[in-house]
Amino acid sequence: MAPTITAPNARATARYQHVSPYKVRQVLDLVRGLSVDDAERTLQLCEKDAADDVLKVLESAIANAEHNFQLPADELYVAIAFADEGPTRKWGQPRARGRYFRIRKRTSHITLIVARYDEDELERRRRIEESSGRGAAVQQRRRAERVRRSRRQRTEAHDHDHDHDHDHDHDADLVDDPTSLAGEIEEASEGGYVDVDDAIEAEEEAEAEAADTSETEADAADADDDSEDTK
Repeated sequence: MAPTITAPNARATARYQHVSPYKVRQVLDLVRGLSVDDAERTLQLCEKDAADDVLKVLESAIANAEHNFQLPADELYVAIAFADEGPTRKWGQPRARGRYFRIRKRTSHITLIVARYDEDELERRRRIEESSGRGAAVQQRRRAERVRRSRRQRTEAHDHDHDHDHDHDHDADLVDDPTSLAGEIEEASEGGYVDVDDAIEAEEEAEAEAADTSETEADAADADDDSEDTK
């Protein structure tokens, strides 16, 4: 049974993962007690296959903390991490001389709980980050990762819609959602790595080029019509 914690926390669970609990627990031991930033980097560099499943659960727990409980991600740490054994599917393989080799397909239930540091620990970490200059870099990196994740999700959603409707008009989609570009620019500008004026100017240039292209195509069509009338 998992211990109880009194600090504000959020949890995420992934059930029936096709990996042995023994292998998952080896990865969980690496991130238990670490801050979520250090835990993410550790899982990204870990070479074990179970690290990918644990990383997805950790990202889900961080998202739950931010959206459901308004807990900032840079104040969270992995408080509790455990893996329970799920149902085992029996399998087998025929072997020589009429023997039968038993194969067990094990599953796991992975649970992660991220909690907020107490005030004393937060103050100590802030002093360390200010003295080392690491705090601003961490915040900027997390904002950049959020922007990349949101772009990837929008791209996957667009590709999914395109597969179901091959006549999808991308220009009409941009007109229907004029705030998508503004929101993306605003999120990126918070990270300090994009110039809003340059982004808006680039978008205006792209629209002007599209208008010039459409006018050129219209002139070419008129010229073809005039040549046909002359004949």
